[in-house]
Amino acid sequence: MNAPTLASVSIIGTGLIGQAWAVVFARAGCITTLWDGNAQAARQAVTLIEQQMQTLAQYGLVDDVPGAMARIRVADSLEAAVADTGYVQESLPEVLDIKLDIFARLDAAAPPEAILASSTSGIPASAFTERLAGRARCLVAHPVNPPSLIPVVELCGAPWTSEQTLGRARAIMDAVKQKPVTVLQEIDGFILNRLQGALLREAFRLVEQGYVSVEDLDTTVSDGLGLRWSFMGPFETIDLNAPQGIRDYAQRYGPLYQELAKTQVDTRPWSGELIDNVTTARRADLPETELAARRAWRDQRLMALAAHKQHASDNHNDTDMQDTH
Repeated sequence: MNAPTLASVSIIGTGLIGQAWAVVFARAGCITTLWDGNAQAARQAVTLIEQQMQTLAQYGLVDDVPGAMARIRVADSLEAAVADTGYVQESLPEVLDIKLDIFARLDAAAPPEAILASSTSGIPASAFTERLAGRARCLVAHPVNPPSLIPVVELCGAPWTSEQTLGRARAIMDAVKQKPVTVLQEIDGFILNRLQGALLREAFRLVEQGYVSVEDLDTTVSDGLGLRWSFMGPFETIDLNAPQGIRDYAQRYGPLYQELAKTQVDTRPWSGELIDNVTTARRADLPETELAARRAWRDQRLMALAAHKQHASDNHNDTDMQDTH
């Protein structure tokens, strides 16, 4: 088992995110119990999870599908789902009242040592945990969809979340081969969506003001920035792009970026006309009837990339071990 300190986990909500989380934990060796307010949806999720695992296995991303599936359970009640759990991952709709209700129930039903985490992408933990007796064990564990393919998980506590909870949550994510990122204080959008939002805003602005086409903007990222960003972040990128590293880069290019920043302060919403124009350009390149097939293609490319990165990581670790001998 890759997560020996986490024998049992609970997945609350069995939509797309909940299903992907089930893959993450079950393939890592954890007994994974599912619960959903819609009992039929929970049962159907088991079939969908197995289908996902079969596809992932083709890329070497699940070693033993029957073994992983044997670790998945469906509970008849929320209380039964969390009775013996060590970690709860809630993935219900982005509605504050739902979070308030479900976390009150989880806090009452789960063992006192269990961590209670939410997959929310926009509601801070402080908004739905303040009045809980066990609020110190609650946090946000925000994945990138789907976490079974994209491993980054943003861990963000409320002001009252204990350091022990954050440390344990990070260790759990490491153990199940996710990539935890600790958000040091609550902020709207966490980290990934703020970075994505900044890039999207500039992308829409450049198209709106006639500097570039939608197609060429996408090419700039997919065949430019994105190639480096698939295996290193922006700080490492610039550290390697100047002879003496970060300080050298900042001295060379800092003034340029400062001048650019002066033109990047427009916070107007994307206009209807702009969205129409971008939509027209995208539909010319990809008809709406082909969206589902293209999403499947995207997921296959993500699987291939995940397999490549895992292979590269394994080879790197093997080299490190040889170097120590």
